[in-house]
Amino acid sequence: MKIQQFLEHYGVRKNPFSEEDAQSDHIFQNHCADTIYHPAWDKLLGDCANPGTSIVFGEKGAGKTALRLQLVKAINQYNSQHPDERVFIISYDDLNPFLDAFRDRLKGRRRDPERALQEWRLWDHMDALLTLSTRRLCAVIADDQEKDPDIQLQQLKSLPRLRKRDLLLLAAFYDQSSDQSHWQRWKKMKFRLNFFSPTASWRTITGWVVTAATLAFAFRNIGETGLSTFKVLGDWWLWVAIVAGWLPWLRHMSGLWWRARQIAKQIRILEHGTQTLRKMLAKFTTQEIGGQPMPSRDRSDDRYEMLSKLQRILKPLGFSSMVIIVDRVDEPHLINGSAERMKEFLWSMFDNKFLKHPRIGFKMLLPSEVVPFLDREQKEFYERSRLDKQNLIRSLEWTGESLLDMATNRIRACLDDSAESSVSVRNFFDDDVSEDHVIRNFAALRVPRHLFRFLYRLLTEHCNSATEDNPSWKISAAEFDRVLDVYQREVAAMGTS
Repeated sequence: MKIQQFLEHYGVRKNPFSEEDAQSDHIFQNHCADTIYHPAWDKLLGDCANPGTSIVFGEKGAGKTALRLQLVKAINQYNSQHPDERVFIISYDDLNPFLDAFRDRLKGRRRDPERALQEWRLWDHMDALLTLSTRRLCAVIADDQEKDPDIQLQQLKSLPRLRKRDLLLLAAFYDQSSDQSHWQRWKKMKFRLNFFSPTASWRTITGWVVTAATLAFAFRNIGETGLSTFKVLGDWWLWVAIVAGWLPWLRHMSGLWWRARQIAKQIRILEHGTQTLRKMLAKFTTQEIGGQPMPSRDRSDDRYEMLSKLQRILKPLGFSSMVIIVDRVDEPHLINGSAERMKEFLWSMFDNKFLKHPRIGFKMLLPSEVVPFLDREQKEFYERSRLDKQNLIRSLEWTGESLLDMATNRIRACLDDSAESSVSVRNFFDDDVSEDHVIRNFAALRVPRHLFRFLYRLLTEHCNSATEDNPSWKISAAEFDRVLDVYQREVAAMGTS
């Protein structure tokens, strides 16, 4: 007997339990994302008009990725209804590029996976977030084929000059592309934004003018003295005058080179060229970048200022706030599922000043493996992080009732138009399988992923025990319990949660 034959008997056109990952689960994305919510959903989402921070810990398969997709969908719906007060979304979930670049900057034994993340600091997180947001803005300007439904090139061109300056500074520090060199891409953005600073080159012009004037004076009698005039090139006063003309340029460029070197050293999640950064900074006047915050020190203060600059750029574009969604921290190669490394990576983010930055809300979907580290922290950690103010959800638990509703919703999402709309997962079971029995055993599975795996196996084994000519349309309590027992023993043997 085929599974499809069993499902079609109830009017179900496809197996509702064949997918386990919400990222590729089109049943969830197309049908269930608007109807199946975790009981803690309201606390996680909060108020889109004034986003707050929420920190959720959940075991593998508890639905963290599904929550991330639902968060993005809910915020996009809010944005469509409030075009002038939108929320700018940063998905902080693809961590490999940042961690790989960071590790490459370390030397010797510090590059060992066990040691590398001990060097990770809060400002590295801030640099990564600034990179993700800046790249999105810069792609609209520099990439001809890039289309962002929320940001238009004309909006960026219409920004005040100071905001254009801020955007170009952010682009110099945080925007890189594999399609173009950093310098060529930045020049293209500067041209498209109509940002010109002709007086920024006055030192260069002065150097050439003084050089030309000095040589003209030295060779003023060349028509009378001929080649003997070139003896003047050995006179000290000639070179003193030329060097004096270039001194402002030399002093300025050496200062910019040193600043660029410090920036390239301190932004550890990207590879920067000192000369390229120096050329970019040289395109601004001293008045435009004098006193401006730059990520040139190993501290977070400058990054907070850069975040504020980003917010001031986004405001004229219709974004009044930001939401940063943190997910998949167990997946990068450098972390590789290690709870200790996850803790090293995450703990610097638990800073109340950072998590409560004005008009920014963090939605952190974190693995439950790091919860024991929280329990071992001292008073100082909790005073700094103020987790009691961060909408903390220590366990993303699902009740047996909510899992039963989830299974039924997925079945109904897969029904044919002519099928009975009241079909539920209970219809698959014999009368000797009580609802209390189903709920109690579903609760023991704890998370949606185990529920889907169990039901998929249950359907498979039931259909394998019957023939097409002599089908069986009901699953007995004995079969239910037998398959569940085998599945739970396998899960325990594999050490998976």
